[in-house]
Amino acid sequence: MKFVIDMNLSPNWTAALRSAGFEAFHWSSIGPADASDVVIAEFARSNGMAVITNDLDFGKLLSTDRAQLPSVIQIRLGDLRPATLLSTVCQTIEATRADLEKGALVTIGGSKVRISTLPLVDGAP
Repeated sequence: MKFVIDMNLSPNWTAALRSAGFEAFHWSSIGPADASDVVIAEFARSNGMAVITNDLDFGKLLSTDRAQLPSVIQIRLGDLRPATLLSTVCQTIEATRADLEKGALVTIGGSKVRISTLPLVDGAP
């Protein structure tokens, strides 16, 4: 799977995900730091990538647009360092791979993972 990592996460996620066997790029190596979520989502969609973010706005964007792609992984935890979360994120990617490939909003928060298939319906995420 290929991922674009949002600006609100450390560029260190790139190397961490690559070391786990994923193709990953931090947005800062692709486009302007002040790019809107719409621009990032469209880039991901056009390039067959999923977005990894800490930003709830991607869920709102997917809901408003009723988009089927890109898939988005939202990390809703306090400690966002790859050293702390890489194992959890990789396990989540593997467990939800089929959903992510079809189109999904996957939220990692607390001790649970929530999966909402795309397009989102009213009331989701």
